[in-house]
Amino acid sequence: MEPGSVSRGLRSMFFMLSPNESSFEKVEDVPLYVQKATPYFVGLMVLELVLGVLKTGGSLVTISDGITSISAGMVSRLPLLLMRGCELTAYVFVWDHYRLVELPWDSAWTWWFTFLGVDLGYYWVHRFAHEVAVLWAAHQVHHSSEYYNLTTALRQSVTQQFTSWIFYLPLALAVPPSVFAVHIQLNLLYQFWIHTELISDLGPLEWILNTPKHHRVHHGRNLYCIDKNYGGILIIWDRLFGTFTPEAEKVVYGLVFPINTFEILSVQFHYYFYLWRKSKFYKTISNKFLTFLNGPSWKPGKARLGDHSANPKITGKEVPHETSWSLSLQFYVAIHFLLLLKTYHEVFENKMVLSELTILSMTGYILLTLTSLGYIIDQRPVAPRMEMLRCVVMVMMQRYNYITPLLPSLTVPTEAFVSLSLLYWALQCVTQLINIRKKTI
Repeated sequence: MEPGSVSRGLRSMFFMLSPNESSFEKVEDVPLYVQKATPYFVGLMVLELVLGVLKTGGSLVTISDGITSISAGMVSRLPLLLMRGCELTAYVFVWDHYRLVELPWDSAWTWWFTFLGVDLGYYWVHRFAHEVAVLWAAHQVHHSSEYYNLTTALRQSVTQQFTSWIFYLPLALAVPPSVFAVHIQLNLLYQFWIHTELISDLGPLEWILNTPKHHRVHHGRNLYCIDKNYGGILIIWDRLFGTFTPEAEKVVYGLVFPINTFEILSVQFHYYFYLWRKSKFYKTISNKFLTFLNGPSWKPGKARLGDHSANPKITGKEVPHETSWSLSLQFYVAIHFLLLLKTYHEVFENKMVLSELTILSMTGYILLTLTSLGYIIDQRPVAPRMEMLRCVVMVMMQRYNYITPLLPSLTVPTEAFVSLSLLYWALQCVTQLINIRKKTI
């Protein structure tokens, strides 16, 4: 990797690229900033981990929560294996058929105008995601961690991308897609580093920019934090539209009603099922529809956004949910998760040469693995059977070279580890069956 490339990649994480080095005539020429940011994500997460230990004497990240957050980020990108992002696809369609003017792609004025337009669009994407229940069903994924660290930034929804594109379409009437494609990525990358408790205050920048201090408030479930500080890069939108509030008392992170699970499909989709069950309680069609279209806390007779009268009282002594699982299981899950990350990276790197059937199969394996590891973390009774099935699949995929070790020199140890994993979970299943039979006798 060239030094200039490393510099641009790192600066893209903090919105420090100039218009000259990030303006392109064609969409095809726009770098995949987000896809190429993985080394910087990892580097900054490791740095936060080390500084956290030095500052607090303990880790800011738990294995269970960190893996769940990264898993959510992995799941959120799986649709990109089969399709181009909804935001860019819809944008290009409107640009091709309905644009009113064509701003010059190589103008600094266009670049800065697009920066403001994308950031304002993101403010409204974000605000609607909190104020419309069916949109909150997607966005709640990002708020479901009871911790606040850089892994939390990766905890993204797989479904939010299917609605967020709407808010950026006005820009397509004038701004070339290549300029939009740059800013939609840079806006997202900037929001990574603000998910940390290690940075307390940035002085005068707090008046203009969204910072860790402001975004901590947004992730809080304290009453004063709820539905505040929606900004992406700029906090001025919140100041203009009356949704800004400063950090005050200790912020308690997570959902108002914590989900208490690390299983990724539950994290991603549980709120949709909750809304469906909630709507069935109401008799009128209008109330059923309003369950999905009004605020998450809305009930008949309440204002559109509802209220927070039913919220649990926050004392500041809340303890994040954690399961009781052995150190050896934590090591096991961490190793298998690293192996999956390697497979995940290779699928994205080679997606252009893989058949659709192979991509679908690998997607299924990724989801199976993340679900099974979540079951292990949750200590669910079905975990041994699920993991034994997954290990069988993994052995078969190893046999046909769909899964490779972290390093070529680790081929034999990896194959042995996977075989031993299968044997262990098979024995766990046998033990489970014996115990069940003993109870029935």
